[in-house]
Amino acid sequence: MTTAQTDSEQGRQEPGGRTLDMHLEVVVIPVSDVDRAKDFYASLGWRFDVDRKWDGLRLVQFTPPGSGCSIQFGENVSSIPPGGGDDLYLTVVDASVAHDDLVQKGIAVEDVYHCDSGTSCRFDSAAAGRVAGVSPDRASYGSFCRFSDPDGNRWLLQEVTARAPGRMPADETSFGSVRFLADAMRRASKAHGEHEARIGAADENWPDWYAQYMVSEQAGTELPS
Repeated sequence: MTTAQTDSEQGRQEPGGRTLDMHLEVVVIPVSDVDRAKDFYASLGWRFDVDRKWDGLRLVQFTPPGSGCSIQFGENVSSIPPGGGDDLYLTVVDASVAHDDLVQKGIAVEDVYHCDSGTSCRFDSAAAGRVAGVSPDRASYGSFCRFSDPDGNRWLLQEVTARAPGRMPADETSFGSVRFLADAMRRASKAHGEHEARIGAADENWPDWYAQYMVSEQAGTELPS
């Protein structure tokens, strides 16, 4: 190990107790017919990355649009029976649009549904609570639909319009779409109006206040008052 290596390369714990970042890179999907699976995932419009053969192995990789994690399948790359992938989650900003896009591509996909309460109906054990259509208030994490690949590996589309507080590191802020950002700005605007009412004056530093509010809301830390 050289002195030029960074703390991250050495796997040291960062100040404050945060450990080395770990990014989910690949999920292996068990399939029985590699070429059939390759055609299917190509038909979804996912990015084709590689198809390699060596030493009795074959490995194919695709990446969903906008995803930091890829999928791999092939020959002699998994000990799981074909079709063993169950409810592999894909988050989308609009479940209805994602559903219609799959239909246009000729993919058999279930109708969009939401739960009569909460979000547990996404599990088959609570399927009785499913209600047709998107969540009436478009609650984040609240609308779903499913499709399967030819081997029966199941994919669950979940509409996420805003991340739950605390789901992002406190030193990172990210908005997955213009809609996400606009919604966050609306919430900040409302809260800032209440802030100005409390101080009894216009806040000239409103951009700083907005920024702090939006970062704190996403990180789940204390909001500015």
